[in-house]
Amino acid sequence: MIVVVDYRMGNLRSVQKALERIGQGAEVSDRPDVVAGADRLIVPGVGAFGDAMAALRERHLVEAIRGVIDAGRPVLGICLGLQMLLEESEEVAEAPVDVAALGRETLPQGLGVIPGRVVRFDPSLAARGLKVPHMGWNRAVPVSDFPLMAGMSRDGAYFYFAHSYYAAPRDESVVAARTDYGGEFASAVARDNLFATQFHPEKSQAAGLAMLENFVTRT
Repeated sequence: MIVVVDYRMGNLRSVQKALERIGQGAEVSDRPDVVAGADRLIVPGVGAFGDAMAALRERHLVEAIRGVIDAGRPVLGICLGLQMLLEESEEVAEAPVDVAALGRETLPQGLGVIPGRVVRFDPSLAARGLKVPHMGWNRAVPVSDFPLMAGMSRDGAYFYFAHSYYAAPRDESVVAARTDYGGEFASAVARDNLFATQFHPEKSQAAGLAMLENFVTRT
């Protein structure tokens, strides 16, 4: 059973419809017991990091998600669902803010299954004609044998992005794909049974459907 985690902050129906297009049914649920029992789990997400983590905690879903990961069953995080895998995020309600001056304890805390921090695109990108948020199509290039990009060109494939923050893992070995937006950033991560993308496979047409198919058949 594929379960899509419902914490009121994701494109749930879009993910479910994309899975239906590749012949896969999925249950959308906010019940901890259903999430914990998933054979494959998808954690989507759109919105603010702190609000998303609060929503997971309110629904008692944090331990359910960690339990699926610890059990070795395949998990896919999408966009905010990638970012929440890390330990902390620079994203805060007040802006502007001197993030460098903030202590670790002041940053919103994530699931902490991948060491690292979520950081904001540098504001100087605007002077180079690059808007933040980064929205639209861009290329993700695999940097390893990333099973979710099996069958795709080693030069990468184009996917749909919509984000102002990105993951900066401390361990470079978990970076599975990179994307250039005024400099390279990690657009996908992978470790054992855990996979996550900053882009939205469910909005990425043929390449996105191929990625979801690989998640179902190759993990």
